[in-house]
Amino acid sequence: MPASNEILELQGTVDLVNDRRILRFDQESSDKLPSRGQVAVELLQAHEGHTVVIDPDGRRGHWLALDSQGMPQLSADAGEQVQLAARVAGTWPEARIPQDLAGALDDADDLEEVWAGLTPMARWEWVRWVEATKNPSTRERRVDASISKLRDGKRRPCCFDLSSCTDPGVSKSGKLIQ
Repeated sequence: MPASNEILELQGTVDLVNDRRILRFDQESSDKLPSRGQVAVELLQAHEGHTVVIDPDGRRGHWLALDSQGMPQLSADAGEQVQLAARVAGTWPEARIPQDLAGALDDADDLEEVWAGLTPMARWEWVRWVEATKNPSTRERRVDASISKLRDGKRRPCCFDLSSCTDPGVSKSGKLIQ
């Protein structure tokens, strides 16, 4: 586990998965991270001050979405090696709440304080759980279940494997598409 403020030199290869640019970290870089699950890091050097979330690949490694909201522009093409300097972030960035979950939370006036009282990482887990399916009816059930579970006092979704790749656009069966 890296010491606080330790600078991590991370490298990987830019890849294109289902028309999305991602950075696949090499195993040595993934091994420097403190968790097999998501890790929030503050980018240094040219991207100073940007906090991004590095995702697990479901194979004990990690990847970073290069075209996601909050990610600074990185002009590298598929196949190129990229090096980043980063440190584990002191604070977790706020999650981008998808429209369907945001609408359900807006309709649930009684949950405004509950949602605000969750840690940013816990909000990320709820968002990640809702977005971890391509099936619209499953997603709708997860939005409804989120509201119900939050009303029952749950702070996080239950039984959610945080070391799996749960982005359905780039994963299959919990693993980043090769």
